[in-house]
Amino acid sequence: MAEAAASEKGGSADKEDLAFPDTEAAVRPSVSGVFFTCPLTGAVVRRDQKEKHIREAIQLYSSTDPVAASILEIHTFNKDREKVRLGVETMAKYLDNIYLHPEEEKYRKIKLQNKVFQERISCLEGVHSFFQAVGFETRTLPVPGQETTEEYYVLKEEMLTRLEDLKDYKEQLLSSEPVRPQLDRQLCVFKPSPEAARFELPDDFFNLTAEEIKREQRLRTEAVEKASMLRTRAMREKEEQREMRKYNYTLLRVRFPDGYILQGTFYAREPVSVLYSFVREALRDDWLPFELLGPGGLKVTDENLAFNECGLVPSALLTLAWDAALMSDIQASGQEQPASPLKPELLSRGTCRQSEGQPGRLKHQELFLLPCPTEPQTTAAI
Repeated sequence: MAEAAASEKGGSADKEDLAFPDTEAAVRPSVSGVFFTCPLTGAVVRRDQKEKHIREAIQLYSSTDPVAASILEIHTFNKDREKVRLGVETMAKYLDNIYLHPEEEKYRKIKLQNKVFQERISCLEGVHSFFQAVGFETRTLPVPGQETTEEYYVLKEEMLTRLEDLKDYKEQLLSSEPVRPQLDRQLCVFKPSPEAARFELPDDFFNLTAEEIKREQRLRTEAVEKASMLRTRAMREKEEQREMRKYNYTLLRVRFPDGYILQGTFYAREPVSVLYSFVREALRDDWLPFELLGPGGLKVTDENLAFNECGLVPSALLTLAWDAALMSDIQASGQEQPASPLKPELLSRGTCRQSEGQPGRLKHQELFLLPCPTEPQTTAAI
């Protein structure tokens, strides 16, 4: 369709409004992917690169603070939180015993083949780096009463003069939290466009593969009439909820009365309240009351509901409506209203897009304003 339109226009393309200079925007996805901000480095990385980036950041951190880095490894890279809690508490007990009884040699040795050590500690990533960083070294020692030897962690003698450090390490170990990358909203502002309801989403927004989505869509289309006749309303609602849980992320657009559109990326299970906060932070006057209207003009009023519970996944266009009474009072007062309710810096910044360079990482950002993408929906977007 785009090619046919272009051929009909012929040479008139050169005379188009220069406010929309980027014709490539018509074939780009609505967003290039799901991105996260690393709290350690501040870098913005793609979803599939975030764990690698965090590992590299912690490894780099270990050169300056090996104890803190090893603690971050333990809390971040072991996903079973109950195992982490049990292992950390056991390790803290080892350190506490040394701090309270520094004169007793038995507390300064930990048998690596000990059942408790094997079941609670050795299975966790990062623990061996921790023991080495806090002053333990590996030694092979004879087993009392036997002719065999065993591997032990033994605290270095010099650490007995730094018992307060051991106490601090124990507190850090107990109080630390996992490194959690923050979902980057990828905030964009679009100029007014009749194509705002069209979305082109990358695979990052779906748990299913592209082929699985196409197959499911085809089967659902073929069976929709029969299914609607045979299923009860409760059954249909249950299936809809199951469908909504397939999405981890959602791309949301909010259209303002002046036609400008604010876009951001959210977790599908985040509450609606975060969208209201996202919009309010973008307003020139954040005190102005407003409502958000979902597809079909329904008010999105329950801010405690998650986006997937409201059917706002994997993408949705909402409309912002000002409080009518307040806007009438403002107009009656004769106050001069700004051209757009959005902050001037957002309008001047325009839309962020990923630049070319290292895959999965925003090396820098190119900024510009453009109309919303105009390409038809794909099966993935549907």
